[in-house]
Amino acid sequence: MKKNIILLLVVLTISCKNKKQPMLANIPINVKETIKAPIRQKKDHQIREVKIANIVPNLDGKTDDPVWDERKWYPMDQAWIGEYPSVDDFFGRYKIAWTPEAIYILVEIKDNILLDQYKSPTKLWWDDDCVEIFIDADNSGGIHQFNNNAFAYHVALDGNVIDLDAQEKPVLYNDHVTTRRTTTGNVSVWEFELIVYDDTYEEGKTNDAVILARDQKLGFAIAYNDNDTSKERENFMGSVFVPGDDKNQGWINADIFGTIVLTE
Repeated sequence: MKKNIILLLVVLTISCKNKKQPMLANIPINVKETIKAPIRQKKDHQIREVKIANIVPNLDGKTDDPVWDERKWYPMDQAWIGEYPSVDDFFGRYKIAWTPEAIYILVEIKDNILLDQYKSPTKLWWDDDCVEIFIDADNSGGIHQFNNNAFAYHVALDGNVIDLDAQEKPVLYNDHVTTRRTTTGNVSVWEFELIVYDDTYEEGKTNDAVILARDQKLGFAIAYNDNDTSKERENFMGSVFVPGDDKNQGWINADIFGTIVLTE
């Protein structure tokens, strides 16, 4: 009899302990983490509508294409690195348009000295004068420093396009961005055709570009690395306000990108 009572107490004790266990006890650890993880979403800011280009602009580094006559200039007036330069040293602005196949950007830069001190395109490319285009295909924001959640294309004076890959190495993405630049005096005009890829992009693989459509949102920013005579860049002028002391965040965090909305 005593044995039966003891056995009954043991069963009841185990049963009570099991009831106290949380419902997630038998769920794999990775699933638990997924359930507990908060859902993050980029907070849209600097929201700008971008109209479609009915005729693809001719990439000749000039401002006289008809599509640009219909577009508004936006400033590149935020000092991400360095002091705000004088108007004699730097002035930058851009226009933007789209087709289902690509984003088109016109950039006008007033820069009294164009510097290309590193002939290797993958050596200290950010310390030479270059335009930097930031694009996030799904406007999700988040870290992209060593992944393809978003891209930070550094476009050099010679047209080479560089960003970091998943192995933390610089890679040429010349097939992502095509550019043509003309310079008259201290004014350079750049035209870009940017093929958009999303976070499924893998280096060395066959990848499908994103087909753009009306009402689509993309994360976007653009900047200019300006260096006149120094070993390191002197100014980094961006298109988006970045809060806080460290404003050089675009190459790491896509949360700081503005948001463009594709319209007709």
